[in-house]
Amino acid sequence: MIITRTPFRVSLFGGGTDYPVWFKENGGAVIGASINKYCYLHLRRLPPFFNHKYRIVYSKIELVDQINDIDHPVVKAVLERANLPFGVEIHHAGDLPARSGLGSSSSFSVGILHALALAKGDKIGKRILACDAIQLEQVTLSETVGCQDQIWASYGGFNRIEFLRTGEFKVSPVNVRKHIKNELENSMLLVFSNLSRYAHDIAQKQIESIKHNRKELHEMRSMVDAAESIISNSKDLIPELGRLLNEGWNLKRNLHPSVTNEDIDSLISKGLRAGACGAKLLGAGGGGFVLFLCPLEKKTGVLDALSDMITVPVQMDFSGSTALMQEPFSH
Repeated sequence: MIITRTPFRVSLFGGGTDYPVWFKENGGAVIGASINKYCYLHLRRLPPFFNHKYRIVYSKIELVDQINDIDHPVVKAVLERANLPFGVEIHHAGDLPARSGLGSSSSFSVGILHALALAKGDKIGKRILACDAIQLEQVTLSETVGCQDQIWASYGGFNRIEFLRTGEFKVSPVNVRKHIKNELENSMLLVFSNLSRYAHDIAQKQIESIKHNRKELHEMRSMVDAAESIISNSKDLIPELGRLLNEGWNLKRNLHPSVTNEDIDSLISKGLRAGACGAKLLGAGGGGFVLFLCPLEKKTGVLDALSDMITVPVQMDFSGSTALMQEPFSH
């Protein structure tokens, strides 16, 4: 039996520059962190006493005898590639809802690839795991997704990720003192908008608009440098980072009309009026979680103002995709 735990992520700056169609011409960079909210994948060899060979449990339950009959596209693709000589049972559970801007789809991809590698007794490094997940989503499944989510899910950590024109990437930990990390963690608040969406639909619209958004994307890339400087040097960390977060959100919301809507704009305005110093919608847009940065002395007021919403405090995760149980399958 194998159980993997793979983190979700919060992307602070540079989102949109991690699409290959952009960074292979212009280069790209993002800065952000994996968080202590996770996707869990439980994988075991299915005993040969059932009428089905595969049991897949997520928001639905699939009981099938042939891989071709599996509906879940990621599970179907990875099992086709794994070519296991026996049936399996796969259970998925997540700490936060899917389609909410936290990279949950890529966490699932990384988690199941990790689990299947372990089941076969293979060791898989974080870079290979991230590259395999990118290949799975972008090539095998032809999904319109970027490259940052798979990397954070694999590596974990508080990182700056550079995307090179060659197609390679470079992961550099953002080294900060413990009290700075704690201040940043204590200031972060996730608020669920009660709206879910399919990120690849919105991402496709943004990619189609790239030629009209070159100025904005270059500015969003430059904010990664500015954010790293603030995190390393500023004595007013949260106010300055909050101001930059607002600037980045204003750029992002102009990339395409599908990025935001009246409900999201109203939620962000409400939090800012209550004392948050910065906010942005996470992910491609259209719904999911809003990230607020709140000075500690203002956080209670923000929570009171948003008391009708689901709020989630978070901390950073530095483990990446991890095996909680590891018993390779016997053939």
